[in-house]
Amino acid sequence: MKDTGDKVNEKWDVQLRKGTLELVILAALKARELYGLELLKLLHGYETMQITEGTLYPLLDRLKRDGVIQATWHQEGETRPRKYYHLTTQGEEKLSALASRWRQSVQDIESLIAQPASVNKAQGK
Repeated sequence: MKDTGDKVNEKWDVQLRKGTLELVILAALKARELYGLELLKLLHGYETMQITEGTLYPLLDRLKRDGVIQATWHQEGETRPRKYYHLTTQGEEKLSALASRWRQSVQDIESLIAQPASVNKAQGK
């Protein structure tokens, strides 16, 4: 049986992923194109980004429809073709905007954690 701390972490991770998964995928595709399972393995290298194929592929499809990523098929030797995903110019712009908001959110949260009383001062209360 999991202890209370594990349950809290699990719930927190789920909520964190819901709010940041689009940013994470765009960031993962910034440096180079990746095929789906390669992207999934990359995300599994991070403790809080454990997602399933059933979560990844519908999101990739939505991001394609939104025009922030594109997909191209590549044949690699004798293996079956793989669909590689990469950022579009619109995707690079969205990544930049989301990353900026993420950094501001982290800064705000860190400020609250470090000095919660100063929040009222910052708001003029």
